[in-house]
Amino acid sequence: MNPTTPAIVAQAAARRLPRGALLLFCLAYLLPGFVGRDAWKIDDVAALGYMWELASGSAQWLHPTLVGITPENPALLPYWLGAWAIQWGPTGLAGDALARLPYMALLALALAATWYGTYYLARSPGAQPVAFAFGGEALPKDYARAMADGGLLAFIACLGLAQLGHETNPAVAQLGFAALLFYALATLHFHWRTALLCAALGVLGLGLSGAPTLALLFATGGAAIHLLERKTGDDSTERDLLPARTVTLLAACASLCAFLFLRLDLWRWKIEIPAATLAELSSALQLLTWFTWPAWPLALWTVWRWRAHLFSKNLSRHLALPVWFVLVTLGSTLTTSSPDRTLLLGLPAYAALAAFALPTLKRQVAALIDWFTLLFFCGCGIIIWVVWIAMQTGFPSQPAANVARLAPGFEPQFSWLAFAIAVVATLVWGWLVKWRVGRHRAAIWKSLVLPAGGAALCWTLLMTLWMPLLNYTQSYNALVRHTLERMEPRGCVETLGLKAGKLAAFQIYGQLELKPIQAQAQCPWLISEPGEATMQPRWVNQTQWDLMAQMHHPADGNETVLLYRRR
Repeated sequence: MNPTTPAIVAQAAARRLPRGALLLFCLAYLLPGFVGRDAWKIDDVAALGYMWELASGSAQWLHPTLVGITPENPALLPYWLGAWAIQWGPTGLAGDALARLPYMALLALALAATWYGTYYLARSPGAQPVAFAFGGEALPKDYARAMADGGLLAFIACLGLAQLGHETNPAVAQLGFAALLFYALATLHFHWRTALLCAALGVLGLGLSGAPTLALLFATGGAAIHLLERKTGDDSTERDLLPARTVTLLAACASLCAFLFLRLDLWRWKIEIPAATLAELSSALQLLTWFTWPAWPLALWTVWRWRAHLFSKNLSRHLALPVWFVLVTLGSTLTTSSPDRTLLLGLPAYAALAAFALPTLKRQVAALIDWFTLLFFCGCGIIIWVVWIAMQTGFPSQPAANVARLAPGFEPQFSWLAFAIAVVATLVWGWLVKWRVGRHRAAIWKSLVLPAGGAALCWTLLMTLWMPLLNYTQSYNALVRHTLERMEPRGCVETLGLKAGKLAAFQIYGQLELKPIQAQAQCPWLISEPGEATMQPRWVNQTQWDLMAQMHHPADGNETVLLYRRR
């Protein structure tokens, strides 16, 4: 016996977001953060450095290095994509801007794959709403489109996507290919040839981006879910059973990819058993709470309301598949040194689960979500505007004093273009709030309009009004600029102990020729990390080098370098 569906959706509630508005909304979320931004410390600028070395021919394509340092993440494809963009891109654009182009495409891929993945999951038989006695229930395709709109809005609303999703590092590539694999497994019953191709690309891309274990876990678990799923008996749009050869081909693709990962030495032991302490548990819970907000409470509600489908003999893939992705990323998050970047890969699945909560929400719960979102994002937007006005005018005095204390030496800049974009975004938010408080109770996705719109608003305001301040505090440019002022005449520079982020900043933004000190380069300058005790590294031969300056990042006193000149 098939479990009863908790979704009660009339045809009037299956209205979809206007396609033009949805595309413009995605574009408005996609561009800020990729355009007009410096590479931020630490992973963002470090990844750019590896791309720069590959593009210039200073490193091997199968073994990326940066001044002799290998990347911590055993990834290849993300660095290749950035290097190819730098090599083949228009000559009028800067190298860091060119390197971001494929990452814009990867984030766009994640957005599209989340929409289509949710759409095909909502098309599955177990996801259909209750059939009314006299008709009028939502048609399958209309219902699936409305659910997909809700899934995409939930994806954009996740707070953790904003910064990490707009960086230039392997995590964004992993997100794009994980979302592609999620889409492929969701559509396997409908377009199996396209699904197999996308699954192969997803597994291959995810593995080459530094996550081969997750790629194989996602693929094998998804294949097992399809094999365990039984036909419900009332579905005339699908085959009786997913052909075994389809799953066999999927397993063969995964096996070939696993062999390739082994040949490329991409398998690395990165599991770290977390300490069983209250502090570790609190940190993990805080990350899970804010990073996946507001999708996680809706996802939990989905698991509860659809539990009969999840734990019945007739396994429903519209729940089992995203739950599997969530469980894999949660387990990996708790056993890795970069939990936020690992948790990023589960956001498409969280969004899909959040969408299936929408047809089951009571009106009071939806109203609570709207009011909380309205207060939260209106408050955030007001704070961003007030601080920006204080930076420009000095009033109110307290925010201006806080900026001067946290970013000494920062000189505010005014841009008419950034100001106009921020004003338009704020006006659109006001219109969106007015629309939501109006009588628009029919659409399923209405409860996620304000969370997604508020996240997009605050991200746009930060990336326009606060961009000069964030570039000043979050990049190494100020440290590089102050160091270059002490280097006359400039020549090649030896380095000692510098991390990959600083090496990339000095090489790309400082346009210096860097060489490790071990090489007998005989450069006139040496840039070094300071020691912990004497603030001078004991490996520097004091008979050959004179300490010229100790340079601090103006907004972060812990970011320090020592500048030496050869005698």
